[in-house]
Amino acid sequence: MWVFFGIVAIAAAVCNIVRAVRRRQAKWFAFISLAFTAFTVCAHYSLVKNWVLRSDLSALEDVVPGMAGALWVLVIASVLINSVALFIKDDR
Repeated sequence: MWVFFGIVAIAAAVCNIVRAVRRRQAKWFAFISLAFTAFTVCAHYSLVKNWVLRSDLSALEDVVPGMAGALWVLVIASVLINSVALFIKDDR
């Protein structure tokens, strides 16, 4: 599920940039992108919770160290990408 949420977040961020470059309203795409970024993090956290409840330590050892850093990078990238639309000058 978290992969689906991540793909939607990325697609909405791209739409946000494209609409902002074309000088159109992009706030809904920014909202959708940031919301699905949050859903991605929550879905991944739920996955880890299930592994803990099943005592699947090998899955935790394999996935959590790499994903912790990746989630930080992707959340920061999502915020930065969506903030680009805020800084594009509106010359209308």
